[in-house]
Amino acid sequence: MTIRLKLVTAVTVAIAGLALTAGVGIWSMSRLSDRFDGVQNASDARALALQLKFGVTDVNGWQTAYGYDNGQSRPRFLASVASFRTTLQLARERLTKPRERQLLDELSRGFDAFMRLDVRAWAALQAGRTAEVKRLFLGPEIVNFERIALAAQQLATFEDVFASREEQEFRSARKNALRYLIGASVIAGLLVAILISTALDLARSAERGLEEPPTS
Repeated sequence: MTIRLKLVTAVTVAIAGLALTAGVGIWSMSRLSDRFDGVQNASDARALALQLKFGVTDVNGWQTAYGYDNGQSRPRFLASVASFRTTLQLARERLTKPRERQLLDELSRGFDAFMRLDVRAWAALQAGRTAEVKRLFLGPEIVNFERIALAAQQLATFEDVFASREEQEFRSARKNALRYLIGASVIAGLLVAILISTALDLARSAERGLEEPPTS
């Protein structure tokens, strides 16, 4: 093998090693980016589900309050209802998995029943029928509240499990990426070592050629 061919081969091998390292690095970062996006989306979904869960409790609490303070807390109740409906609409836009849809449908149906009964309770309170208000709030309205609270809890649990799985997969992808990068770097290092060894060998060959006495 000629000196030129040896040198070209060594340089090619070294460049291939560096290209391998760069390729693995780009692939790893792309994969990590995808996994991170999954973690972020799952975290947002979990936060949204928790908003619904706490919103259900907030609505029920203010309804009970206005039933016992002769309607003084009614504005706070209506504000809580408006906030809950906004969150529910946002959840419908963002949470599109079949199980999410199923739970959101159950939550919506339960909330509609809750609000229909609230119309009756508010009318009774305005008419001075406080006993009827208490009967509605302590009977059928509790059933409606438990229905929507259960759906909200199940949705929160679903999102928490999914988010935890995404976080675990991200950690696993990060470990794998580090392992691949180390492996590629080791290979690249070996190939560079081959290049250096070849260059030294060529240098020694050239020196021996220079030291040989000219033939007469």
